[in-house]
Amino acid sequence: MAEEAMEPDKVDITGLCRDVFSKMVTYLMGELTGYLSATSEDYKLQENMNKLASLKYLKMKDIAVNIRRNLKDLNQKSAALQPYLVQITLIEEQMVALEQADTKLDAY
Repeated sequence: MAEEAMEPDKVDITGLCRDVFSKMVTYLMGELTGYLSATSEDYKLQENMNKLASLKYLKMKDIAVNIRRNLKDLNQKSAALQPYLVQITLIEEQMVALEQADTKLDAY
């Protein structure tokens, strides 16, 4: 009483194959959609990060330009004060000489 393996009808195999392929397509489309969605989100995140970095670099450029301008102004002011600093140094040297002369006079 062995049971014979019966071949399913061709119609059944064709229907099952279509069902399997349909489900496989649905599965693959879901996987691709998830992958593309994640990739799209990654690109959006990268774009936002690039925009923020660009803004930071623009701010840093503005700060550097302001520092350069202020440094140039300070150098000009320093150059303008240089003759006065030389005069102060000469006066200080003369004061030292006068103090020495005063000390000698006091000692005399």
